Amino acid sequence: MRKEFAMDGLLKRLRFRTELWIRARLLPLQIRDRSLSAILRSAEPTATAAYKGLEAGYIVRRVRKSLRKPIQMRDRRCLREGLLAYRFLRQAGFPAELVFAVDKRNIHGPDPKAHCWVRLDGAAILNPPEPDMTTVLCHPSGAGPAPLADPSPSQA
Repeated sequence: MRKEFAMDGLLKRLRFRTELWIRARLLPLQIRDRSLSAILRSAEPTATAAYKGLEAGYIVRRVRKSLRKPIQMRDRRCLREGLLAYRFLRQAGFPAELVFAVDKRNIHGPDPKAHCWVRLDGAAILNPPEPDMTTVLCHPSGAGPAPLADPSPSQA
């Protein structure tokens, strides 16, 4: 019985790593020239609990390792990692949130700085934000503001 349980866990990890590898390579093609709402829809898992039993830390480590040497999207590491980690954490049954923010210091400049990170149970577990970031979107919607964001008068 114990041997079957170990084999199931091994097969689940192998299936996860294979799907992660494939999705990481296809991600730049899947999101090219698409709106943010379309990108977020594509990040939603089709099969929930497919990877139930995998630890959140394991998923995050594997996502980082899978994307450590990008060929495309080099300047958007947080988006690449965030979309994949969000998807696989949700497939493992975790209530992950993908949070988007902009840097308050250069929001009106010619090249505003944006960032996204993954939050689980109110804490950033992948690509934590800088203190000067203002949250503009939490996905799924209604997830609430990020813990490090300062509420502006329009958000209060």
